[in-house]
Amino acid sequence: MAATMSRGPRSWLRWLGYPYELAARFRLWCYTHGWFSTRRLPRPVISVGNLTVGGTGKTPVVMYLVERLTAQGKRVAILSRGYRRRSTTPQLLVSDGHRILVGPDEAGDEPYLIASRCPQAVVAVGADRYALGQWVLERLPVDCFVLDDGFQHVQLHRDVNLLLVDATDSAGLRAALPVGRLREPLSAAARASAILITRVDEAHGGESVRRLLLDACGSLPSLVRAGFRAEEYRRVGTGERHPLDALRGRSAVLFSGIGNAESFRALVAGLGITVVEMLAFPDHVHYTRGMMETIRAKAKAGDADLLVTTEKDAGKVAPLLAADDVCWAVRLRTEIVSGQKDLERLLRFDSVPDGAGGHA
Repeated sequence: MAATMSRGPRSWLRWLGYPYELAARFRLWCYTHGWFSTRRLPRPVISVGNLTVGGTGKTPVVMYLVERLTAQGKRVAILSRGYRRRSTTPQLLVSDGHRILVGPDEAGDEPYLIASRCPQAVVAVGADRYALGQWVLERLPVDCFVLDDGFQHVQLHRDVNLLLVDATDSAGLRAALPVGRLREPLSAAARASAILITRVDEAHGGESVRRLLLDACGSLPSLVRAGFRAEEYRRVGTGERHPLDALRGRSAVLFSGIGNAESFRALVAGLGITVVEMLAFPDHVHYTRGMMETIRAKAKAGDADLLVTTEKDAGKVAPLLAADDVCWAVRLRTEIVSGQKDLERLLRFDSVPDGAGGHA
C-alpha cells in the first residue's frame, strides 16, 4: 500500500511534465520547418548550454573557452542574458575588453564573474542575443562570439553547439519538469556539436549519463569529459590569495547562491575544511545586509573560523562585508579529462560566415 501511495503522486507529476515537453518539441519543430526564423551573426558563434535547470558548470566552461580562443589571438565577445540583473536596458556592456563597466547587480552575477576572470574579452548582456551581437559589433571589433546558456536560444544560429551534462545528475535527466530537471526532451542532445560531461572525477566518470543520452539519441556526437578543480582561495573584498593547503583543518560556514550547492559543499570538504553549516540560497540570489547578519550569526553559533563562498557570489557580497569578516572564495579552473583534441578542433575557425543576417 505504501509503495502504491508513493508512486501515485510521482505518476501524476510525470503527466504534468508532458505539456512542458510537448511545448518544447513544438517550438523546435517551428524553427526546424521555417515557421520561426533563425538569424545569423557575421562572426562565428560558439554556444554553451544545457538541457536541465540548475548548474552544470556553464560559467567555468565559458571562461575556459574564452581563454583558449584568446590564446589563438581571437577577440572574443560573450553574449549573455544576464539572468536576474537589475538593469533594464535592452543591451548592456559589462566589459569592453579593457575594463569592467558595471557591477554584478547591474550585469548579473555570472557575466560579472566572466568579465573579472577574462579581462581581454568583451562581455555584454541582453535578452535578444542576435540584436545584442549586432549592437556589440557596431561598437567594438570582435572575431567570434561565445553564447552563454544558449542551447535553447535556437533563434540565433550557432556554428558550434556545446551541450553540458552533469556526470553527477543522471536522475535529473530522466524526466522533464516538474518531475525531473529537463528543459526539453533528452533527444534534443542530438543538436549538439559535442557533449561535455562535466564534474567528472574518480567517483563519477559520466558513464550513466552517457548511456542515457545514447538511449535517447541512438548515436552521439563527440564526447568531452571535464572536471572543475579548486585552484586557490581569494579573500573577498581584498583579493588576498592563499594556496589550497593554507586553510586545511579550519572550520567554516559555507554559503552560496548557485545551481548545485551540494557540489560546492563536497568540494570544500574535500579541501580539508570542516563544514560547520551550509547555507544554500536560490541561484542568482541578491544578498542583503540581513542575510549577511544571518550568515555571521551561524558562524558565531558554530564557532567557525571562516566564511567560505563561491567566486560567483563573491562580487555580490563584497560590499556587505564588515572589516573583521574573514570570507574566502574558492577559485576554480576547468580541466579537460578526455576529448581535448575534439574540442580544440571545434574551436578553430578557418573562415567567417558571410552576411549579417538572414535565415539558417
